Amino acid sequence: MSGEAMARPGQQLKAVLRLRELLLSGEFGPGERVAEIPLAARLSVSRTPLRLALLTLAHEGLLEMLPGGGFVVRDFDPADIADAIELRGVLEGTAARMAAERLTDPADLAPLRAAVEAMEPLVRTPEPGLADFERYVAANEIFHARLLDLAGSPMLRRAMAQAMVLPFASPNSFVLTQADLPESREILLLAQAQHRAILEAIEAREGTRAEALAREHARLAKQNLKLALGDAALLASVPGAALIRRDPVDGGRKIAS
Repeated sequence: MSGEAMARPGQQLKAVLRLRELLLSGEFGPGERVAEIPLAARLSVSRTPLRLALLTLAHEGLLEMLPGGGFVVRDFDPADIADAIELRGVLEGTAARMAAERLTDPADLAPLRAAVEAMEPLVRTPEPGLADFERYVAANEIFHARLLDLAGSPMLRRAMAQAMVLPFASPNSFVLTQADLPESREILLLAQAQHRAILEAIEAREGTRAEALAREHARLAKQNLKLALGDAALLASVPGAALIRRDPVDGGRKIAS
């Protein structure tokens, strides 16, 4: 095997990570065609791993493959983002139900409980600042990861990974937008109440209730999306904001409540 071939997997990963970063930061505009040769030079990778990276990001949905070859940058209708959030809610609801139904040892809830307790003082802060929100984001990420662990389903884990390849669909997508929102305290308090209720439902083996709570919890992201779309400065704090279509074409779907 040649040195170039051996280096290719590492080059491909480098290309995927760097190109994703460029797309989400707005370096390429929606509808812009991605030219392989200058991009390969910019990323310092050869064209073979770059093509594989382009295919990966097309599979994730950030790029669109053209019928005649090549790739263009996609844009996203706010209603499509809302659908992605809704899908995450369905999957996390399933995870919560499975966690409740499959729980055998209450001690297994310790990581989930620790995440909830870590968020508690942050949401009780009278005027949370950016540092508080950043700590909340870290604890919130742990909560959602441990919830998926408790479900104990490799199939569900794969489905969730596919659903969250777009940055807008993750549990923390719009959390940092709250740092500048007057409604931030109320939203944080509601989210934390839902975290605790999900934990209690799983502990009580109430699968149906845990599922409903987790699905409702995901809907908070849709509220934050609506608020962010009304403020350009807030929207700019969302990863991939440059790819969000703020003025949908006629006939575009509205975000469901």
